[in-house]
Amino acid sequence: MSLYPLQLEILLLVLALGVLIREAIRPVAEPRALGLGLAGLVVLVLAYSFALEPVEGTQFSGMYRLDPFALFCKRLFLLATALALALAAEFSPRLEAARTGGGAEQYAIMLLAAIGMMLIGSVNDFVLLFVALELITISFYVLTSFLRRQAQSLEAGAKYLITGALSGSLTAYGISYLFGATGATDLDQVAEALRHQGDSNVFLFGMVLVLVGLSFKLAAFPGQMWAPDVYQGAPTPATAFLAVGSKAAGFVLLLRLLYTGFLPAHRIWAPLILCLAAITLLYGNLGALFQQNLKRLLGYSSIAHAGYLLLGVAALNAAGAGAVLFYLAQYAFTVLCGFLAITVLGNATGSEELSGCAGLHRRSPLLAAALVISMLSLAGLPPLSGFFGKLLLFLALFERVDGGNAYLLVAVLAAVGVVLSLYYYFGVARAVYLEEGASDRPIPVSAPMKLALSACIAAILILGIFQQPLFEASSRAVAVFSLP
Repeated sequence: MSLYPLQLEILLLVLALGVLIREAIRPVAEPRALGLGLAGLVVLVLAYSFALEPVEGTQFSGMYRLDPFALFCKRLFLLATALALALAAEFSPRLEAARTGGGAEQYAIMLLAAIGMMLIGSVNDFVLLFVALELITISFYVLTSFLRRQAQSLEAGAKYLITGALSGSLTAYGISYLFGATGATDLDQVAEALRHQGDSNVFLFGMVLVLVGLSFKLAAFPGQMWAPDVYQGAPTPATAFLAVGSKAAGFVLLLRLLYTGFLPAHRIWAPLILCLAAITLLYGNLGALFQQNLKRLLGYSSIAHAGYLLLGVAALNAAGAGAVLFYLAQYAFTVLCGFLAITVLGNATGSEELSGCAGLHRRSPLLAAALVISMLSLAGLPPLSGFFGKLLLFLALFERVDGGNAYLLVAVLAAVGVVLSLYYYFGVARAVYLEEGASDRPIPVSAPMKLALSACIAAILILGIFQQPLFEASSRAVAVFSLP
């Protein structure tokens, strides 16, 4: 048995175990330096990933794939992990454990969550699917409640625990029905059983349970209710990693499930996904309109973006699947850019409220530019990357307009959602540049944060102007699916 397909996961596991052993022997005196060092090592693993080649067929008794889709997703997760580790390093002085000699375990937990995400990219069996999901979920139980002396963090952890347990239970219950209906846990065998036997009521019930379970991971309807509370209460690095890594893992898994195992039943799930997309994006945009906490605002924004991403899934074409991957990649830079700025601002002012952004351009032009550019990209304004991401999703949806009036109606609702989002995203820009702050004292930005913020800003601008390389990479990745 060759371990070639698991090289990236093994490298991250070595890093995670190394951190835990080092912390057990002697607590790390400088957790900030350790976090930045780990971020650099993950970047090296990301660079090494480009030397790997896809492997034909499945590995490990049909449970695992290392196809172009899996490699694209693993690189996305490694990128998100590196930026999240840098963010956690900047946040570390606010951790009680760091002040008493420790706190490095959060980095190990983030690396373990990243391993689960990379397994999700390669999953081809329900057993591995459930194990990888639980590895991610259990890691975030700890990360969201890491500020154990703060009531909000404990509340976020408790709510994430409840939703995660419910999600896992529904997913496991649904998998048992799917196995009973098809006699297989391998996604290829499930698809083959559907082609020969058809989609029975037992299978449809199991499929709905799995989709509802995954909705909690996506922050999509009907599993979106506590997402803003978790985003607000969790430590900012955990929130950022949850918004980017966990959400991306959920959508990667959704694409693999629907376009491999459940593809023969697309006449059932495509309309369902379309309805969920419409409800999700309207709920998120309406909920964000009057939010005053930046992290809570991004929580509702994350729900809205889950709705837009579901449009690409429901389009049921290669253009839609490619648009989802492109959107996830540019969304990682955009959201992490915003959270990096919020972290530095929170360290300096102790506030994550919108009012704390007033007059930010006077105190730190770089932070002001990073925060506003990330918000405008989330709004979908040209020439930023978010505009092209939304454009690809809408174009994929318009290809299906002839499939019925439902696609046209949802496209109109999505356009209304974009207009609504302009209000709260521009509210942040207004506070940053037009309102007077209580203080004009400059906010110091460390050299690593300047580098991370500049890299994210550059990526948002470059992917908005030169989209072709990422667009072609995402198109090659989804070519593994049998889509028109």
